[in-house]
Amino acid sequence: MNKSIIIVSGLLASLVLPTSVRSENIEHLNQLLSTKQCENCDLSNVGLVMGNLMGANLRGANLVGANLSRANLTGADLRGANLTGASFYGANLTGANLSQAVVNNTDFRTAYVQGVILENTDISTAHIQGVVGIPETAGSAEQFYIWGVAEDKKGNYQGAMTYYTRSIDLNPEFAEPYLSRAVIKSRYGDTNNALEDAQKAEELFKLQENSDGYILSNRFIQSVKARAEAEKNGGNQGSPQFVQMFNSVAPLLLKLFIP
Repeated sequence: MNKSIIIVSGLLASLVLPTSVRSENIEHLNQLLSTKQCENCDLSNVGLVMGNLMGANLRGANLVGANLSRANLTGADLRGANLTGASFYGANLTGANLSQAVVNNTDFRTAYVQGVILENTDISTAHIQGVVGIPETAGSAEQFYIWGVAEDKKGNYQGAMTYYTRSIDLNPEFAEPYLSRAVIKSRYGDTNNALEDAQKAEELFKLQENSDGYILSNRFIQSVKARAEAEKNGGNQGSPQFVQMFNSVAPLLLKLFIP
């Protein structure tokens, strides 16, 4: 092996590894940095911020608590790896294989994941806010709805609407995302489409004998119609009719947003 590679790897290890773990996995880190081949390696708690790990073989590796924020992991093999508590914040995971990986409390926020493989990988406890390119196979309709609610609460309405739409695509009979999406459309003044979504939710709630959902949908529909009527008559959204309708539906909307 080139002597300069070993020296550089050693220097990098001294910078990125916490003192408590240097003696345990510095050899594995050197191996990864010099060859990008580190199957079943112990890389727990290592720091590889902005590391170039394109195409790296990390199959079965222990990356618990590792920091790979903004690292390039394009096409990396992470099958069966333990990524519990690891950070991939802003990382590039395009085309990476995370099949059967453990991602409990893993931070994927703002990561790029187009083409990522997530076969038999449960990402329900992972942090995926702002992730770009998450596939529909990443979660169930209910999971996408929960992610949408999380974005909705933070004020990221466009991101929330994307998740609600994916939830509907996966399960067209799932009433909640229709109504949640209707609220966002109404917020942006898309009244006709908001009413269409809300009426679909109302229909589904009725078929499913969900009285709370049906009442909520109906009140929301009435509030949207009242606002449209107020705007038509001079834009007075503060009319008693509109205020009354909005005040009656707001508490139920809040209830809906708590899965």
